[in-house]
This record gives sequence, structure tokens and C-alpha cells, in this order.
Amino acid sequence: MNGSGQESTHRTIERVARESYGRLVAYLSSHTRDVASAEDALSNALVAALTTWPRDGMPQNPEAWLLTTARHSLIDLVRHQRVAVASEPTLLLLREESQVATLSAEFPDERLKLLFVCAHPAIDPAMHTPLMLQTVLGLDAARIAHAFLVSPTTMGQRLVRAKTKIHDGGIQFEVPQERELPQRLDAVLEAIYAAFGIGWDDMAGVDQRGRDLAEEAIWLARVLLQLMPREPEARGLLALMLHCEARRPARRGPEGRYVPLSEQDSRQWSLPLIEEAEGHLAEASTRARAGRFQLEAAIQSVHAERARSGRTQWDAITLFYRQLMRISPTLGTQTGYAAAVAEAEGPEAGLAVLDAIDLGSVSGYQPYWAVRAHLLQRLGKASEAADAFERAIGLAEDPAVRRFLLQMRG
Repeated sequence: MNGSGQESTHRTIERVARESYGRLVAYLSSHTRDVASAEDALSNALVAALTTWPRDGMPQNPEAWLLTTARHSLIDLVRHQRVAVASEPTLLLLREESQVATLSAEFPDERLKLLFVCAHPAIDPAMHTPLMLQTVLGLDAARIAHAFLVSPTTMGQRLVRAKTKIHDGGIQFEVPQERELPQRLDAVLEAIYAAFGIGWDDMAGVDQRGRDLAEEAIWLARVLLQLMPREPEARGLLALMLHCEARRPARRGPEGRYVPLSEQDSRQWSLPLIEEAEGHLAEASTRARAGRFQLEAAIQSVHAERARSGRTQWDAITLFYRQLMRISPTLGTQTGYAAAVAEAEGPEAGLAVLDAIDLGSVSGYQPYWAVRAHLLQRLGKASEAADAFERAIGLAEDPAVRRFLLQMRG
């Protein structure tokens, strides 16, 4: 195969790995009860693809080829563990599954199953979301670490310990009984939203990886809602993500220029997605159990109203943020509340909210410094604003956001 053909094959392998990693790991893990071994087997299969596909040509079904190769790798691994009796059930399962040439229609259920497995009460609750992000969605430790404001090394060590506990503790890869699902639901919702957030932050207008991850999160939320249609927070999460997704076309201007929400052309927002989000939010409200995701969706709903009225009701947004602060006073919530208060009551009031946040907790949180810089600038405190802008610019990973802040700083 010539150079251009090899490059095309490698791009195909990267695409299949990006799109299928989580599904394949979930499927393999559901049969072996061993996340780490499933990941190792899939890694071996991807390495084999890099050697075999350029030489022999692309298989008709790349996903099925990887699944079959990974199964064979797992069988070899089990054989070499020298625990033939204990491993015989796993070998039988793998041999039976190896006869299947294509992926089954139940594949999505396997991924949802693994989400709930990762939320097992025997696993450290702090690791539920990171474990789901890596195991089900295939994110590497570095991307997960960034979302949790820790070093990649630290996150990698935590993930290894969590997977070891799953293996050594014999945690079963089975969807809990229906009565147990609500106990694990919050962790699953957090993971899906974290995936969407990472994908949203990655969306520099042309980055397909971010778009794929955000769409994957929405898909998982839809599957979850099918499983638990009466859970208002499941509907609230889907409504929240749909409202954000509706604004995707307006987030970037010509040549990828970053456009903040307040300056976006609402005519570019997707009305069908907004209407769908509003429907889910209205249905969730009938359950009379307001939670974090419903409140965040309600905030986005007020923003969406600008497409009809031409203005933003900041008093309503501030009210929803106050309710949200009582149940989920995260850094993101506090920073968003400060920005809303500034719009409703003035920059001094918004800055007072920021000043109440522990400074040690925001050293690496870029949105805090961006909002702080903006409010200080509005108050005419040029020197302090310049310092805050420097922090915000230094922490901005998106080049378009960095250019926007540089322009704002002047």
C-alpha cells in the first residue's frame, strides 16, 4: 500500500477507535467482568489493526474485526493466567461470543450497563465519574484530569486503583435491580454531563472529537431516559444539553472567532432542539422534584427565550441560580451566579459574590478569572482587571477564547 493509502487507513483506525472504544470495552467487560483486561485486549487489537489493515486491506466491518481480535486476545490472556478451572466460564463465554460476526442490537444496553456498574457503591464515589469517562467513553487520563483540576499522573493512579478494586472485589457487571437504580442514578447523570462538558469545551468549531463526545453524551442521556422515563433529573439533564447544543452554530463567528452567549445571534439557534428541550423540562416539572439539572436547564431556558423576546430576564436567571446554589454550590455554579448577579444588580454585586469564593479553590479555574476580569473592567479598576485577564488568558486552552480575552483586555 502506498503512503497515501496507509495514511487513509490510519485515519480510519483512529476514527473507529474514537467512535467505538467505549462500546467495545463495555461489550467485552460485560462478559469478562474485568475492565482493565478488556482495555488491554482492545489496545492489542488496535495495534494489530495498524499492522494488518494497511497490508491486507480494510475489513468490511472494522468494529466487528476489532471485537473479534480483542476476544482472541482475552482468551490468550486467560489461558496464560494459569487458573484454568476458575477461568473456564470466561473462556466459554468468549468462545460462544466469537461466533458472532456482527455487533448485536443490544450493544447500547451494554454501555448503559457499564455506566451503572461503574457507579457501584463499593467503588469510591469520587471515582464514579472518572471511571465512566475512561471506561465507557474512552477518554484518556489527561483529559479527565483537566476536567477535575488534578494532574494526569494523579488521575491515572486513581483510575488504576479503581479498576483493581473492581477486579479484586469481584464486582458483577450487571445492571442493578430496578429498585437499586435510583441509588446510582446521580453518579450516572454526573458522568454523562461531564462528558458533554468536556466535548463542549473542545468544540473549537472544527474539532470533530468534541462534537462526537457531546453527541455521544446526548445519545446516552436518551438511552437512560428510556430506561428511567419517570426520573425528572434524567429529563432535566437531557433538556440542559439540548439547550446548549441548540446554540452550537452561533458559538463561532467567521474564521472560528469565539462568540459569547450575550453576543450570539439567536436566529442561528436550533428551534427544534429548543422545543424538544422545553418539552422535557416541562415534563420533568410535573414530578415536583426539582434538582440540579432541572435548575440548570431552567437557566438555559431563560436564555433561550431571547430568541423570541429579544431580551434576557436576568432576575429570573438569578433566582434559579440561588436555588441551584442551595443544592449544588460548585465552582461553576458560584461563578455563573456571580455573572448573573452582575447583570441583574450591577458589577459590584457580582464581584462581591466572587470575593466570597475561597481563592485557593479557583487558582486553576479559568471561568472565574474571566468573569472577574470583566467585572473589574466594568468598574474601572484597570490594574486589577489586567491581572485577572492575564490569569484567564493563561488558563484558556481554546485559542479562540484566548484571542477573545486578549481583545477584551485591550
